[in-house]
Amino acid sequence: MIQIDTALCSFGMSGRVFHAPFIEANPYFRLSTVWERSKNEAAEKYPSVKTVRSLEALLEEKTVELVVVNTPNQTHFEYARQALEAGKHVIVEKPFTVTSAEAKTLEELAVKSNKVCAVFHNRRYDSDYRTIKKVLDHQLLGPLVEVEMHFDRYKDSLSPKVHKEVPGPGSGSLYDLGSHLIDQALQLFGRPQKIFADIRISRPISRVVDYFEILCYYPEFRVRIQSSYSVREPLPGYIFHGLKGSFLKPKTNVQEEALTEGQHPGGPDWGTEPLSDRGLLHTERDGSVVREYLVSARGDYGQFYKEMYEAIRNGGPSPVSAAEGREVIELIEAAYLSNETSKVVEL
Repeated sequence: MIQIDTALCSFGMSGRVFHAPFIEANPYFRLSTVWERSKNEAAEKYPSVKTVRSLEALLEEKTVELVVVNTPNQTHFEYARQALEAGKHVIVEKPFTVTSAEAKTLEELAVKSNKVCAVFHNRRYDSDYRTIKKVLDHQLLGPLVEVEMHFDRYKDSLSPKVHKEVPGPGSGSLYDLGSHLIDQALQLFGRPQKIFADIRISRPISRVVDYFEILCYYPEFRVRIQSSYSVREPLPGYIFHGLKGSFLKPKTNVQEEALTEGQHPGGPDWGTEPLSDRGLLHTERDGSVVREYLVSARGDYGQFYKEMYEAIRNGGPSPVSAAEGREVIELIEAAYLSNETSKVVEL
């Protein structure tokens, strides 16, 4: 086994919570280098880590094979481009890029340089999404009629991450939370035929988008993707209605909560939801109506890195390909166009 030396482009929440713990827990990876502008927090937590003060210094590290671009959205394209040109594999935090043209450039550059370029859509590895996928795979609801997918929060103050609250390319909740929901919709249902979007700033304190609703048109059903920062009483994260029945599932965040508390990933209970977060299934089975709560599937963000190892070392598929990341950005662009024109946009 040859470990993959990995570098992080920052050690904020993304680096501390979503990447470093899983890199450190996976014996096939080694967290070797972290770019911190002035602090040394990564080295304090992981003493073997080398701290560098610039992207140039990070890319000059010859042992580094994989670079995680987990910096503000508007930097993703440029940093990932430089990393690919330096001969590194890359993982780019969601959203992949600000524009689909940038995404296409990175996609083509990765092919040209024969490097893996993956997008960190970690919510594919959440227990709630995996539970929904299981319900659909087993066709428990019959043909779908209507779907709602929510990623709501209640925030009456601004984020301490200043860059998230400043208007500019790639800012706002549609790029942030919306990219997760759009990716999940694409994975579950494929590309919609057309969309209609309402995107706005709803809170007086906010300067960036904090509310959106996107209606995705499929031939036989509709999917609503919604998010608001003014939802004090949580709605179900997933509401699925089919001709046979319905499934309602709370939106959960057990892995992020555990990681924020400093827990280490792994163990038999990792990514396991409490029974109170089970989804409600009300449908027909073998000619009888059933109404029951389903035990949730287990989530594991670490699976992303397991798949990334296979992609780099054994030529396996990327856990989330650049093409898939690009398609998410294409739908975000179409949503903004719909909002600006107040029209349905054909895809």
